[in-house]
Amino acid sequence: MLGVECSARGRRWIERLDPGRTLAAAAIAQAHGLPELLGRVLAARGADLHTIDRHLDPSLRTLLPDPARLQDMERAAARFATRSARRPVAVFGDYDVDGAASVALIERFLRAHGQPCATYIPDRLKEGYGPTPGALTGLVEEGASLILTVDCGTTSGAAVAAANAAGADVIILDHHQADELLPEAFAVINPNRQDDLSGQGHLAAAGVVFLFLVATAAVLRLEGTYQGGAEPDLLGLLDMVALATSAVVPLHGINRAFVTQGLKVLRLRHNAGLRALADAARLDEAPTPYSLGFILGPRINAGGRVGASGLGAKLLACDDEVEARAIAAKLEALNTERKAIEEVMLEEAFARAEAAIEATPDLPLIFLGAEGWHKGLIGLVAGRIADRFHRPTFVMAFEADGTATGSARSLPSVDLGAAVRAAVQEGVFLKGGGHAMAAGFTLDRAKHDAARKFLQDRLAQAVADATAPPRAASDGALSARGATLDLINLLDRAGPYGSRYPQPRFVFPAHRVTRLRAIGQAQAHLRCTLLSADGGRIEACAFRVAGTPLGDLFAKGEGTTLHVAGHLRRSVWQGRESVELIIEDAADPGGDGA
Repeated sequence: MLGVECSARGRRWIERLDPGRTLAAAAIAQAHGLPELLGRVLAARGADLHTIDRHLDPSLRTLLPDPARLQDMERAAARFATRSARRPVAVFGDYDVDGAASVALIERFLRAHGQPCATYIPDRLKEGYGPTPGALTGLVEEGASLILTVDCGTTSGAAVAAANAAGADVIILDHHQADELLPEAFAVINPNRQDDLSGQGHLAAAGVVFLFLVATAAVLRLEGTYQGGAEPDLLGLLDMVALATSAVVPLHGINRAFVTQGLKVLRLRHNAGLRALADAARLDEAPTPYSLGFILGPRINAGGRVGASGLGAKLLACDDEVEARAIAAKLEALNTERKAIEEVMLEEAFARAEAAIEATPDLPLIFLGAEGWHKGLIGLVAGRIADRFHRPTFVMAFEADGTATGSARSLPSVDLGAAVRAAVQEGVFLKGGGHAMAAGFTLDRAKHDAARKFLQDRLAQAVADATAPPRAASDGALSARGATLDLINLLDRAGPYGSRYPQPRFVFPAHRVTRLRAIGQAQAHLRCTLLSADGGRIEACAFRVAGTPLGDLFAKGEGTTLHVAGHLRRSVWQGRESVELIIEDAADPGGDGA
């Protein structure tokens, strides 16, 4: 697009819509009375005349899969439905937003049935990820005969064996990649286990839990449990499913319906915890997928990242207004603390990454570690580095006992989860697992170099394929005058957007930069006004660009004319709506790359 072969971020700009799909785009627009631009946006995301309704109106009625298609689902739902009313069910969860939402879903379901629920969320800094034998046997000693592990457990064979020996049944509800050999649990519900044929591997753990509760309610309905009494309102729990889904998995298939319908529930503000969190975050507009992924989600995560792992789940399950406000205030404070620590770590990590690439320009991945780095924030730092340098990134916090706790983030089409599990099988990692795009691991520092070489050898070809050359896809060209609220409303019809259903990106050709100013902590962000040749103007913002090639390009000063790429966002200030451009990239129209 616009002849840009190498932008400020080193990207080649291309059209997102494949030329072979232009007729489909036109047919969608004509058949449904839509503007051509919206037809192009939809067609570029896989829509055609036969599936357009699922794109414009993603509903549970049309997209919800049969829960029984997931391996072990019927067995697990029957066991959960016959749980003892006299003994508590124990739920062991992860400390991130997906784990917190999953725990709260089960706790609220049990509460609706008058059932006690014991919850256990490990301390991220002291206990690490996943169940341990001591944790699960401790729950049995406290009276649990049934333990559910949510958003974890697929690789926890020793812990499950210990719980079995102590006399408890274990049901695993997870979505992480799985080895062929599974724990000997009563049931392992995980659409990413190798023998699961449901095709629902894109679900978050909260999505898996929601299907589990749907299946359980169906069993109880058949047994007559709800005769004369109201069934639990499962649809009213979709706000938490949407929160987890937006934060961790692609918006594909049923996930789009979860987010669409969950946002409707969230806008009703029925959940006391989410209501308090939105107020603490000063969220004064109707929630959107952005609100879930970048405002509410990080605050739920803040507890687990900075040392209060159970706060997120406690808030989401809370019905007491006063308690909810207190927890939300604590999470808001922890999120502020998290940002400050992250900034310090990022500065050092960026410097180390730049030095590594300068020494080896064709480095296929970035492998960094340091003493004193906060274990709860290494995943965030890995994600920032991977995004800036367009390479899979492994970041570690070195421990005093000679090990390292690590987190990794990837690029599309480079499967980190498989690489990390292979490293465990080869003995270069002590343990590890995750998804294609994100993984966690533990390393013996004595095998630091061996692990780095193993990963470089395994991932080099996949990284070369993913980065040769790096491309940035856009949905069309706009002028500032064309970026209107009417356009935003049209684009909203085709949403929600997220991973694998990307936010529409547009290029603004030859716009003049005015009113340029640095903002934010350490002046890391910039704001400006873009002027088009026809006199249109749009306010624009770029985040975390200070000291980057993109920031340097804008720093040429007032009056510079640039091709600018980014996505549009609805902005509300003092009750007035406007359109804002979030800048993702730019190019000099007269430069060598354009």
